[in-house]
Amino acid sequence: MTSNVLYNGNLNTTCLHLESGNAIQTAAPRDNNGDGSAFSPTDLLATSLAACMLSVMGMYAKNNNINLIGSLAEVTKVMSAAPRCVAEIAISIKMKHDNIDEKTKQILQNIAHTCPVARSLHPNIIQKIDFIW
Repeated sequence: MTSNVLYNGNLNTTCLHLESGNAIQTAAPRDNNGDGSAFSPTDLLATSLAACMLSVMGMYAKNNNINLIGSLAEVTKVMSAAPRCVAEIAISIKMKHDNIDEKTKQILQNIAHTCPVARSLHPNIIQKIDFIW
């Protein structure tokens, strides 16, 4: 098993990662009968894409002695109304780096676009990814 998710009532959950013991709280968003007090499940979906992109770029960077520490992804999730689902995930990735050449930048961008989460999302979800070098 990967995790347990406990329903706490009031449209809130506690998600427990079994290997580490780390917990994440979720709450339904205000626009869907919740209080917006934590990440919504769809916020986590969008945020997971950015985390995956930075992680796989970090793997490449670590293996190639490139320092990307401090790189930041700003995530915007856009919902559709009918059916209610994530329609678009826009991510602006502000890359911190030490003089990366154009070829390496392209490699890192390709790695990000093909991360496991990106490949797992439904093709109807628009992924707008912007890299700021």
